[in-house]
Order: sequence, then structure tokens, then C-alpha cells
Amino acid sequence: MGGFFGAACIDDVIEDIFYGADYHSHLATKSAGVAVYDKEIGLQRNIHNMKNTSFRIKFEHLFKDAKGNTGIGCINDTDPQPLLIRSSLGQYAICTLGQINNAEELIKDRLSLNCVHFDAMTGGRVNTTELVATLINQKESFKEGIEYAQDVIDGSLCVLILTDHDSIIAARDKFGRLPVLIGKSDRGYSVAFENFSYKKLGYEDEKELGPGEIVEFTKDSLTVLAKAKEKLSICSFLWTYYGYPTSTYEGVNVEVMRYKNGAIMAQNDKENLDLNGIDFVGGVPDSGTPHAMGYAHASNVQFVRAFIKYTPTWSRSFIPPNQSERNVVAKMKQIPVYDLIKNKNLLFVDDSIVRGTQLKGTVDFLYTNGAKSVHMRSACPPIMYSCKFLNFSRSNNEMELLTRRTIMDLEGEEGFNHIAEYIDGKTERGKRMRDKICENLHLASLEFQTMEGLVKSIGLSKENLCTYCFDKKE
Repeated sequence: MGGFFGAACIDDVIEDIFYGADYHSHLATKSAGVAVYDKEIGLQRNIHNMKNTSFRIKFEHLFKDAKGNTGIGCINDTDPQPLLIRSSLGQYAICTLGQINNAEELIKDRLSLNCVHFDAMTGGRVNTTELVATLINQKESFKEGIEYAQDVIDGSLCVLILTDHDSIIAARDKFGRLPVLIGKSDRGYSVAFENFSYKKLGYEDEKELGPGEIVEFTKDSLTVLAKAKEKLSICSFLWTYYGYPTSTYEGVNVEVMRYKNGAIMAQNDKENLDLNGIDFVGGVPDSGTPHAMGYAHASNVQFVRAFIKYTPTWSRSFIPPNQSERNVVAKMKQIPVYDLIKNKNLLFVDDSIVRGTQLKGTVDFLYTNGAKSVHMRSACPPIMYSCKFLNFSRSNNEMELLTRRTIMDLEGEEGFNHIAEYIDGKTERGKRMRDKICENLHLASLEFQTMEGLVKSIGLSKENLCTYCFDKKE
């Protein structure tokens, strides 16, 4: 995944771009980049590998090495960007967010024109942002080019373009699966994935782009190039996990949604579980914590932090490339509060259960430190499909998903014809899946948020939410 930030001001924007992009560090850890434009110098760009480091460390040189009144910055888990492009549309810098599932098909189609080439990466891969730029450059304007790219891409595409005439063009993907928000101050305009990033820099909310909307702004003007489309399908996973607590999408704050979400799960449990036997409720840090707080408040069971993540050493930016190393890091992060674990019946809320690898490690860790029993709740429904739009719950193989593996163990491929039953914890198949996971992970009980509960906690219509990874509804 990833996030981006941009600003056009009456004065130098380096500080805004530095902090604004840095405030998106929770969304990705692979690479980051910044591009700025100055009338005398022109376009300037810096890109860095972010493995085992932070945005601030890699880009602190910007304050003395770059200047400009317009700029963009991004941090992502895909390919290095922003890229600097020279085309018939002019010179510009571009960064993108989203997922292109038909990249190879589009590359072959462009190469067949015999007048296009791509810079090949290791293994012959093509930078997806370069592919997007190539698609945009086929049209006579940025607006037409972005719309064309969004139409031919299977997946999703948000775009930021820094032009060579002191303007920034921002486009939200055509179904609005990701947020793109505009801020305004007496200095100029800004754009971001996370709106708290520009609020910390003195901007106020000006507007949230609608699905497929394209705007262009300078230091003193904002122009709509393409009006928003009617169909909205924003990713519901944003609120349960990826979104930062202080951010708001479509008028719904992330932290507030998580409290509501936990409270709804507690109400569901009151009907099906004797909570009198639970000593403490806790969240799997960090994003599971507010869900757990909402659960504890609604269930009248004390909320505690039975273990803490040691982030001074193992920061979010330190994510090893392979699963075995990630498991070790996850284990080393967890520091127990022994007095809150030993001989206690604990109920934990996690933001989601994807592969189940780290969940198993957490459960084993709790029992090793003396827990009497461990109950687990997931703040979203069972994840049954790999995300094809945003890389949110993406797996190379859907059989990596815990739910899929469990269904295969229970009744083989026939079980995949009954996904809806497995999602529902009240059906026989749903109960069997939960019981099997409990058996494998040594859980006293397991339940997932219902689809109805998730939608209610967000507060938007189900028709306006993408729930593909749960029920394949786009």
C-alpha cells in the first residue's frame, strides 16, 4: 500500500512535504520519494529505499538540498517513485497509489506500438508508475490521460502529478476505494491520503475528492478538471486497520469507528457468551486497541494492556522481507505484563485475522506467560479473498489465508462453494470453521465481526463500501 502528500504555497514547501509525507509512514515501508518544483531550478527529485529505516532519517537533507513552492511526496510498498517524466504534455513528476492487475497486458500493448520503451527493473519488471505515465502521455491533456489510464487499468489508480508550471493535479480512483482530500490555508493548498497530515501543518479541510474526480491546484486557486462519479466503493478495511486513528474518510473518523465496532462485537457476544468468566479485555496492539476499548466499555469488563509492543527497537519501519524473520520480530516486540496475564481468562480483540501466523505466536506467547484461557475477536468479518484493488489483504495465494486453509481441511474444495455459510458464525459450517481454528490455535473461543456490524460501525451504506476481501462484493 502507500500514501501521498502534496502542497502548492506562496512560500517554500519543503517543510510541508517533509512532514506531510512522513505522516503517511504507517501505510508503507518499502520506498519513499519527494519531488519539488522551483522556477529557477526546475523539477528536483529524491528517492530512497526505506528498508529498516525511517522517512525522517532518509530525507532530512531536503531542507538544505531542495527548494520550491510546489511539491509532492509519497511512501509506498510498490515501486520507487515519484518519477520525472518528459513528454508532449511537458515535464512533470508523478506518483501513484493502487493496484494494476493487468500490467503485463498493458505493457505488451504499449510495446506493440514500436515507439514506446520502458526502463526495465531487476528481472525485467516495469515500474508501474512509469506504465501509468505512458498511458497518460497517449492523450492530449492530463485529464484525458488520467481518465484513460483509469479506464484501461484492472484494479485501481490514484494519481498525483507535479507540473512544471507551479501546479499539482490530483485524481482519486474511479470508485473512490482510497481517500484523497484537499486542505487549504492562507499559504495555499495541499492534498493528502490522511487529512490529519495537512491539519498539523496549518491547513483546514477544503474538500474530499469524489470517485474519479480530478482537480488541479496552484498556490491560490483550485479547479475541478473532472467531476466526481456517482458510484462510491471505499475500502472498509481502511477503518478497521490501515487508517490512522486521527484521520477521517467520508466524514467518518477512524478512532470513533473502532470504538463503535468493538461495542457492537460486545453486544453480539452478550447474546452468545457468558462474559462473567472473562477477567480482562485487551487489544492486540496497536490498531486492535481502540476496538478492544469499545468492547470493554460495552461489556463492562475491565480493559487492560496485558502486553506492550516495544517500538523503540522494533519500529513500524523495520519489517523483514521474509515471513520467518517477521515472526521473530513480532515475537521480540511483545513484552508481557506478567501480573495481568498469569491465571487470567483473557479476551483479545485484533483488527483482523489474515494468515493467522502472528495470531498463533501471540496466543502461544500469552499461554507461555501463564494465561488461563485466551479468547479472540476479529474486528472485521472473516477474510476470504485476496484484495485485488489496494494490496490491503493481498496474498500471492489465497490458500495463505487462515480461513481458506481451514475450510480446505474441513471439506476440501467443495467448501469454497459455501463461503457465505462459513462467514456466518450461526450456521453449522460457520461454527465448524471457528471451532477448527480454536483447536489449531488453542483458543477458548473465536468470533468475527459480522458484515452488518462492520457496516453499522462505519455508518455508510453497504453499497458505498468495498467489502471484496470478505464477500467479493465490489
